[in-house]
This record gives sequence, C-alpha cells and structure tokens, in this order.
Amino acid sequence: MSSTRFLTGITPSGTPHLGNYAGMLRPAIAASRTREVENFYFLADYHALIKCQDPARVQRSTIEIAASWLAAGLDPKHVTFYRQSDIPEIPELCWLLTCVTGKGLLNRAHAYKAAVDKNQASGIEPDDGVTAGLFMYPVLMAADILIFNAHKVPVGRDQVQHIEMARDMASSFNHLYGSEFFILPEAQVEENVATLPGLDGRKMSKSYNNTIPLFASREQLRKLINSITTDSRMPGEPKTVEGSALFQIYQGFASEAETEDLRQAYADGIAWGDAKQMLFERIDHELAPMRERYEHLIAHPEELEAILQAGAVKARRLSTPLLRELRSAVGLRSLVQASTSSKPKASKQALPQFKQYREADGRFYFKLLAADGRLLLQSLGFDAPKLAGQAISQLQREGAQALKNLQPHLQAIDGTDSQQILAALELLSQSCET
Repeated sequence: MSSTRFLTGITPSGTPHLGNYAGMLRPAIAASRTREVENFYFLADYHALIKCQDPARVQRSTIEIAASWLAAGLDPKHVTFYRQSDIPEIPELCWLLTCVTGKGLLNRAHAYKAAVDKNQASGIEPDDGVTAGLFMYPVLMAADILIFNAHKVPVGRDQVQHIEMARDMASSFNHLYGSEFFILPEAQVEENVATLPGLDGRKMSKSYNNTIPLFASREQLRKLINSITTDSRMPGEPKTVEGSALFQIYQGFASEAETEDLRQAYADGIAWGDAKQMLFERIDHELAPMRERYEHLIAHPEELEAILQAGAVKARRLSTPLLRELRSAVGLRSLVQASTSSKPKASKQALPQFKQYREADGRFYFKLLAADGRLLLQSLGFDAPKLAGQAISQLQREGAQALKNLQPHLQAIDGTDSQQILAALELLSQSCET
C-alpha cells in the first residue's frame, strides 16, 4: 500500500446532534478531502446491537447517520463509505482474532471493567447483565480496523486502549502464523476536538437528553436554542463568556472575527434573547443547505441504500482477498490445497514477547504475552517509560529473582502461575543469546 489509510466509524444508536457534527463529522469530512490518504468511513451497525435491541431504532439511526454524513459533504467518490454489516469478512475475521486473543486482555477493557465495577458497587454478581457482545467489543473493533489494514484510527483518548488491543491481536496473529498479514494500526488522538455544551450547560450528549438534533427543522432549531440555560442578568448588564453554553456553541460555528464580535456584545450587555437570535442565525446559515439534502435523502432511502451497496463493493475488493489469505494461513483450505501445500518452516519458532505502552491515565505499562498470544504477566503503572523498560530488562536478566523483587509492580493474572512466566522468560533469554 502506497498511501496512508485512515478509518473512522460511528455507531448508529441515536440521532446525530450538533456536538457530533462539530466534534467528529465536520473535521472528518474536511480530512477526507486530502488526496494523499485513503479514507474509510463506516456505519458500525453490528456495534449498535451491543446496547440497542430495538430493530426499528437501529434502522432509523442508520438512515439518519448515513444521510447526515452525505448531507454534511462526504463524497463517496473520494472515500470508501460502507455499512459494517455489508462486509461479511469483518465478523469472520472477528472469529479468527478471537482464537488468538487471551481472555485476560479482554478482562481489562474499560467498558467491561466499568460494567463489572458498577455491578460490584451495587452488590450484585459482577457479570450480571454483561453480554458476550460487550465483552467481545474490542475484538470486533480490531476486525473493523485490520480487515482494511488501516494505518491510522482517529479516536478520543478514552478509545486509545482499543487501538492498543487491536495492535496486540494483529501482532499475535502475525507471530503465530509466521507472516506480516496485518499492519499494526496507530491511534491518532484527537486532542483538540470541539466539545459543545448542551441545553443545560453540560456536555451535549444523548445520555443527558440535552442535545440539539443536527438537522432539526428551522422552527425546532429556534425553539431549542431559545431554551438554552442562561443566567439572570438583564439587558444592559455586562455578561461573561466563561461558562456560557450559548457562547461556546456559537464559537463552535463562527469565525474568529464573529466570535470576537459576540464577546464584545457580551461585555456591552447584549440581551439574552438577542444573543440567542445571533446563535440561531449563525447555525441555520451553515446547516440550511445541508438540511435540504438531508431531508431529500431521508425521504429517498433507496438512494442511501444504493450508495452504501456501492461502498460495500468497493470495500470488499480489499477485504475479500485478505480474508482468503487469512483462511489459508490458519488451515481453512481446500483439501486439495492442503494435500499439496508445503509444511510451515519449522525454523521460525514463535516466541513470547514483551509489549510496552502508555494508558489513558498517562502512566506506562508492560505485559508479557505467550507465543500463542495469552497474557502471562501484566504490570501496574510506572511514572516514566524508562522505569517500565528497566523492569522488563530486569525480568529478562534475572528471571525468578526479578519476579520476586518486582511483585509490588505486577498484577496477578487468573490461570497463570510463576512456572509459565519463568518458562517464557527463559525462552526469551535463550533467543537473545543466539
């Protein structure tokens, strides 16, 4: 592959709102116009099933989100735009990755741990209400990324762990089956993503029921903007922009000059009604042309379906040959091919491996994986990467003694005993000597 591949997905589990547009859709569509990269945008409808069992809602949200992407300016001719469930290679790859992924790795996924912690805090069984879908979410996400060998995945900091897990799974598969089938993806952390406040001043979110739908009608948009919480300062009284949801939303849509004009108007004591009218006009000016296209697509779902089907054909030109290669690699072959193919080279012995990484908490960790990808050893957090690296070196040099000395910095792993860890360290030590 000569160009860099970027991959972005959005789960169809609700109606897109202004926060989704400013924080994800608008910057992603702007990035899609860069010709030096290949962009993949998909509707993650399999993921929606993890938290939504309402078929009508999933379908409706899929229509709304697809129409939103296209109305906001995504050009299917310049990107690969598809629906996850139209790519059968994704769930098949998910199963192949499942078979090389240690349960211990998935035990540490943030979403699963949060569900378990919530249950324990409530005094109920840890896995109560936790589906296998939620537990396996990181594997499906890895399949989404690896099926197209994406180089970069734009994510928020809370999603970095999933990209690290996808790297682990790709590395384990490559290591176990003796070839570089997968590129190891990298997280592109969106540090400056616009986060808009909602009607009540908190982050705009479906969870808080404080959203402004992206393509609300003109009158509904006006009504919602007029309901934004403000303070009790009267017309003529100076107002502060700090903590003002109205000002922050305006800033998300206005130019720097327009923002400064409103800042001055605040200082001059603009009436809240006039400020809300300014916000309404600014947002409606940007969205009105898109709203017409959106409403047309909503009324003609057959056009959306045709676009998504064409995107699936384009996507499968890449996913089908890769999956064919992976099936052969794991032994799911024609019996004729199996009888005539050469045996794998015995000289390429799979080895355990250390992985060092940084978590969302800013601390540095390492883990030891067995040759088959099972988690053997997991560290606690270190304040600096050098300290984590020194601990790895100590384990490789001193084996059992280091395991004992570093115990306060290590986390117990279910089903793993010290003999398995020592055997892995011995293999690594012998490999280094040769």
